[in-house]
Amino acid sequence: MADEFLAHPLITITNVIWSFSPTTHQLQVLLIHRAGAPFAGFWALPETTLRERESADTAAIRLIRDKIGIHVNRGSTEQLATFTDPTRTPGERALALTYMTYLPTMPNLQPGYGATDARWFAFSAADEAGYQLQNGRTIFPLGTSTSELAFDHARILTVAIRRIRNRLDYQPTILQVLGTTFTLKEAREVYA
Repeated sequence: MADEFLAHPLITITNVIWSFSPTTHQLQVLLIHRAGAPFAGFWALPETTLRERESADTAAIRLIRDKIGIHVNRGSTEQLATFTDPTRTPGERALALTYMTYLPTMPNLQPGYGATDARWFAFSAADEAGYQLQNGRTIFPLGTSTSELAFDHARILTVAIRRIRNRLDYQPTILQVLGTTFTLKEAREVYA
């Protein structure tokens, strides 16, 4: 049986949006509560569909504007990776072009199109082998084979965390969450 060609895959833009809480001194990741299928009622990273005549970079910036109502410049966003596993979504095949965005302030969140809620989740080390996201009693372990996050978003977050950790010595882009002025103590809290 020959492999079939994929005529028109769905291309999505998925964004890992980072910020830093000056109150808790923890890195934060934005998750939305999905309103529609697939994965209705699941927490997920914000995502959108790539439009006919827009670049992926432009779509990543539009996603932030549409989902949380803030405008960012291209310097706050960088491409992370492309995820193409045929089983990453049920039904229609979808390719995810993923980005990371660094916000120096944590804006008040209003769920945008396709979401019933939007919240900041604190990122922390769960144990020697993995990490977790937490908002109150809602906890999502990362790095495990099962996840309560939609799609393959736990895997995307794991890749994002590895990217940040691998670049700490030579290109610490995560420090953008602290804004233009920060103390050495604040930088250490981000790295912890």
